[in-house]
Amino acid sequence: MAARKAKLSDLAEIALSLPEVEEGTSWGNPAYVVRKKSFLHFREPRPDAIDPETGERMQDVIMFAVGDQDDKEALLGSGGPWFTTPHFDGYNAVLLRQRDLGRLTRAELAEVITDAWATKAPKRLVADYFGD
Repeated sequence: MAARKAKLSDLAEIALSLPEVEEGTSWGNPAYVVRKKSFLHFREPRPDAIDPETGERMQDVIMFAVGDQDDKEALLGSGGPWFTTPHFDGYNAVLLRQRDLGRLTRAELAEVITDAWATKAPKRLVADYFGD
């Protein structure tokens, strides 16, 4: 059986299933936060993210926190839909367009969201969640 492709509704379902996650805002846009720290948020159209096909600012960019630059490089080098912009040079985050969610399986999306949450959640909360 083929794995189910990720969809937009999976973002909220997965994020809100994690301990102490709430819907919030980051820079005025929808976000998922743990103890007031955003780990996944929707970006406003910015001049650093231009659609190469239209020349317009991308309207559908989602930011995911990552643990470190090695994690970032692993996702960017995976051949998947992840990308970055110069604005995020040196920042532990990757970007994904909503239109590209279906290029991931739900399980892949869940792993990235859970990892993003773990980068911002308190260490004890993360250890409790993973049973460490």
